[in-house]
Amino acid sequence: MEGAVRVFAGEFDRSTLTVQRSGPGGPHFVVTPGGAWCHLMYLSGALTEVSEDGDMLRCRISDPTGTFEVVIARKRTELFNVARKIPVPSFLAIIGMAQMYRSKDSYLLSVRPESIQIVDRTVRDNWVVRTADMTLDRLERLATTLRGHTTDPQGRIVIEHYRVTPEKVQALLLMVESALSTVRISDAPMQGPSNHGDLILAIIKEHQGHRGIAFEDVIAFAGLQGIPADTAAELIRDLIREDECYQPQKGFVKLL
Repeated sequence: MEGAVRVFAGEFDRSTLTVQRSGPGGPHFVVTPGGAWCHLMYLSGALTEVSEDGDMLRCRISDPTGTFEVVIARKRTELFNVARKIPVPSFLAIIGMAQMYRSKDSYLLSVRPESIQIVDRTVRDNWVVRTADMTLDRLERLATTLRGHTTDPQGRIVIEHYRVTPEKVQALLLMVESALSTVRISDAPMQGPSNHGDLILAIIKEHQGHRGIAFEDVIAFAGLQGIPADTAAELIRDLIREDECYQPQKGFVKLL
């Protein structure tokens, strides 16, 4: 079960590598210089610009390190119409698919959204903190592989393609530090783990369709509430064991 990846725009925008997994027809991943393998992504930031380009709506979403380009096709009528009416600026939380196209000597990176929500500054700040934690974990693994202390095959792919050096790792660490410096410190207490099960149930109830809702989407929406992916995955399994919900098909969950 793989949740949505969190990565800062400043790292994602430096990507020049895609990898296809599981052979022909398998999903493509945008692989970043910091070792993030991006397919389904969860990002949050400020909407700073919306423009129509033929049958495409282009939205610029800024986080403390850079800008994501979010692209919506007109055929996604409901999402297209919702996005074009969102006031600028607004804080948004977006779940979508990473995309990379090569144009001559440049790389065009974007995110194709599956869902868009208007959020507040607190949600954006929580995203920054959690994304920083995950980025630091990836950079630590990458540095360990670079020193030859592990033989992580994914890490070797990143190191060889991007010619990773300690200096490049340090530059990404400074980017994370800069992002954290923008977070407002809040005295509000964190929501206790005892309520996390109720939040997962509420997510399933709100977003399930006739087929239910995909596990990875539950995990991604849980991220909006600050619930780590591994915790959300375990809570889903608990709810299934407790007969609060069931799997109508592999990879989906639905309330009983």
